[in-house]
Amino acid sequence: MSITDGVDAGAALDAASYLTRPAEEYVNDANVEAMWAVKVAEDSEVHYNLLCSADPKLLKLCKYDDWIYSKFRKQFPKFRIDLVDEESLKSPVAKEKWRTFCEELKKVEDFSFGTLLRLNAHEEYSEENTILVTRVQFLAIEIARNREGVNDGVYNRYINCKLQTDSSSS
Repeated sequence: MSITDGVDAGAALDAASYLTRPAEEYVNDANVEAMWAVKVAEDSEVHYNLLCSADPKLLKLCKYDDWIYSKFRKQFPKFRIDLVDEESLKSPVAKEKWRTFCEELKKVEDFSFGTLLRLNAHEEYSEENTILVTRVQFLAIEIARNREGVNDGVYNRYINCKLQTDSSSS
């Protein structure tokens, strides 16, 4: 069962239109928080489906992939992308380093939008395996995972499972 089961396209479009309005229009509105949660869950599901359906090394997550990857590896050359430690994102020192990084990448659309990141790249999205990060942090880490072969395991597992299913149904 998926997080987004039972959400129709109309509700998703309504959520998207509300979420693009200026923040000043909202004051702790529970409906906005719920719509935001649905959008984040849908984005996560789309991302995981992409990893399963295409060779991650060939995926382009945004028009700035090359630039983001270059800046990320220059600023975080030893950042562990396969198993992200929460402290590498949330400690006071890490927050300052990430803040500087994110500010340099402001031209990325929705760069500061909240996004879910898998802590363990070898596992699916789940409550235990996700952390809330900015979109640009998500992009930096996922682009690195794609380029450095870390997401290959997700794709290969899906392909192998599909091949087994196809051969057993023949």
